[in-house]
Amino acid sequence: WDLVLNPALAPTEAAVSQQSAAQTLARGYLETRGPVTAAHIAQVMGLSLSSAECALAGLEGSGDVLRGKFTSQNSEQWCHRRLLARMHRRTIARRREEVRPVPVVQYMRFLMAWQHVAAGYRVAGLAGLHSVIAQIDGFGAAAAAWEPDILSLRVEGFEPAMLDTLCFTGRVGWCRRSANKSTAVAPVRSTPIALFLQEHAPLLADAPADVPLSRQAQRVLDVLTRHGASFLGVIRAETKLFPTQIEAALAELVSRGMVTSDGFAGLRMLLAPVDTRRRGHRRAPLGMQALGRWSMVATPQEADDDTVEAIARILLRRYGIVCRRILARETDLPPWRALVRTYWRLEARGEIRGGRFLAGVPGEHFGLPEAVGLLRSAGRNKEMAAEPIAISAADPLNLEGILTPGPRIPALASNRILFRQGVVVATAVAGETTFHTSQTDTAALKKVLLTQPGAAALRPRARRPHKAAPLA
Repeated sequence: WDLVLNPALAPTEAAVSQQSAAQTLARGYLETRGPVTAAHIAQVMGLSLSSAECALAGLEGSGDVLRGKFTSQNSEQWCHRRLLARMHRRTIARRREEVRPVPVVQYMRFLMAWQHVAAGYRVAGLAGLHSVIAQIDGFGAAAAAWEPDILSLRVEGFEPAMLDTLCFTGRVGWCRRSANKSTAVAPVRSTPIALFLQEHAPLLADAPADVPLSRQAQRVLDVLTRHGASFLGVIRAETKLFPTQIEAALAELVSRGMVTSDGFAGLRMLLAPVDTRRRGHRRAPLGMQALGRWSMVATPQEADDDTVEAIARILLRRYGIVCRRILARETDLPPWRALVRTYWRLEARGEIRGGRFLAGVPGEHFGLPEAVGLLRSAGRNKEMAAEPIAISAADPLNLEGILTPGPRIPALASNRILFRQGVVVATAVAGETTFHTSQTDTAALKKVLLTQPGAAALRPRARRPHKAAPLA
């Protein structure tokens, strides 16, 4: 170039390499431009394409610029990191402004479809049961409510053998998540038991409380510590205890969150009445071995960033839309400040949406893109969740008093809640039925409210009396 400087500038003594000069020019140009290609840089700066690419690669190594496909062009582009961060913040802010909050009633209609409770959204078969457990992964509900209420409501034709199959094949496990730190031993039926995918067992495990155990429970725990997973026969041979004593010890260890078994049949045995278990010992002593092995609960995993992100994704799959108030019933979670930082990072990646999705619910909200679409359709589809749906108060859908005004319903398996189009119609608490809205068919609604969806299917079949053969 034939340039004349006025006034004339004396050249500096320090020599500047051509690559360093090209990097300086490219950096200054990218600070004022959006995403551009290397060919564009070469044309504007009068450089060869190879020199421009070398300069951009050097800036990328120093962290000044980033490469990628930032627009609809198929070619590779380069952008200054500060400018790209500003563009990203404005994009996120614009996407948040597009969100329009919906009433809580509409969210409840969405949640019944999202959790496969509403008609037309229920699942079937082993694959459907596995998807339901993956969605409510790690949720602690009363042990007595899992099969007759929670799973039977979501899976068409649910049978206990389906859950046993998933447990014995190593795909699903169960245990008490929140450790019992009191000295009293809670009954097994009201113990909060969590179903989870086996690969998430270390994420959801909780350190057992340091509380004294009974003599029988300590002996059983010592056997499991020495031998690992063991059948009831091994436990009986090592402890020299009676079957009823072993069952009482296992019930105590389960309520403490220290012990689990291969299959759900072990927990089902502890939920049965004492006289039923005694008849089972007399009639089929070898059948008790079919319950599977008993073992210690998985060791908790350290709460690092990867663990927090995995738990944050589990909560998103469960509720579709997540905010601090929705998680009020959840226990043993990372603090909300850690979760919200994870959700910010996922939103910056474009994996989730942020914004105010629920009207009247303070704080930041985050949702999966597919959940946001279903939430919008819940407002247009008036037939969604139109039929009366009765749930147990131990169900994850019990957000009464959390998202909706009014007192909370204790999360007991015996308490019931009746919904119609996302609105609480009636409740049954401590045996007392209360209608919250005026209804004409109160008798039919009360029958739906008090009927467990899977009670008949899970009830043992009555055996026909054996007829003696006539004497010859």
